[in-house]
Amino acid sequence: MKSRIFLLIAMGSMAVFSCVSPKKLEEEKAKYTQLSGNYLDMQAKYRELQDELKRCQNESSAKISDLNTRKAALESQIADMGKQIDYLKQNNNTVLNQLKDLSVVTGAQAESIKKSLENIGAKDLYIRDLQGSIARKDSLNMALVMNLKGAIGNLDDKDINIKVDKGVVYVDISDKLLFKSGSYEITDRAKEVLGKVAKVLNNQPEIEFMVEGHTDSLPISIPGIQDNWDLSVKRATTVVRVLQNTYGLDPKRMTAAGRSQYLPLATNTTPEGRSVNRRTRIVILPQLDQFFKLLETKK
Repeated sequence: MKSRIFLLIAMGSMAVFSCVSPKKLEEEKAKYTQLSGNYLDMQAKYRELQDELKRCQNESSAKISDLNTRKAALESQIADMGKQIDYLKQNNNTVLNQLKDLSVVTGAQAESIKKSLENIGAKDLYIRDLQGSIARKDSLNMALVMNLKGAIGNLDDKDINIKVDKGVVYVDISDKLLFKSGSYEITDRAKEVLGKVAKVLNNQPEIEFMVEGHTDSLPISIPGIQDNWDLSVKRATTVVRVLQNTYGLDPKRMTAAGRSQYLPLATNTTPEGRSVNRRTRIVILPQLDQFFKLLETKK
């Protein structure tokens, strides 16, 4: 019985397949393949749309957060402006009350107030005049520095340095450019340098200056020189004599001084630092008498 049933089923299946042509079968397979491809494309587009939706949601959240922050800042500014307005209203009320009280001010008191205001104005003008004078002095110092650098522009920066510090012009010249080692005997190259400096100083006859000698901290043992104090002073007086005798600078404009080892620019523990410290410094002295005269005329 069972074998008959299986036989009938098999015969039925063969009958079905025999009814479908191979061409029709191929067409159905092609449609299936196309539909499968379309399905995969739709799935990919669906995922892309989901990603785009998430991105838009994130951007919207960020924009909302930014707007809330800006809103809070504006509300804080409005609150501060409200406080300022209240403060100004209170001040206005105070001023109005004070103006009411001014009605009882006597003529003498009013005159005193007027004089006080005039004195304040005069002092303010005086201060501005002094500031203008200081600015002019600084401008003159800068012009002097530029002239000096222009005159001595062909030298190595390690050998000579020109600067302005706190309204004072300094010209530092290395000892190796001016003197022989351990000596206060001036070199021929030094006379060339000092001649250029003297040319600028001669064009400014109202300027006074100081020549300072500086040494390092190493002790010396040289015949005729007692110590670094002695060496620094002798070097300063040598430079002053050259400026006076060779280049005609008025000796009344000059001061010679020795600072020994006690005003170093660098450490004395290295050869390089000691080389920096061994120098001659020309200090353009500030013209304080002009400022004192200015004070007297403004009183």
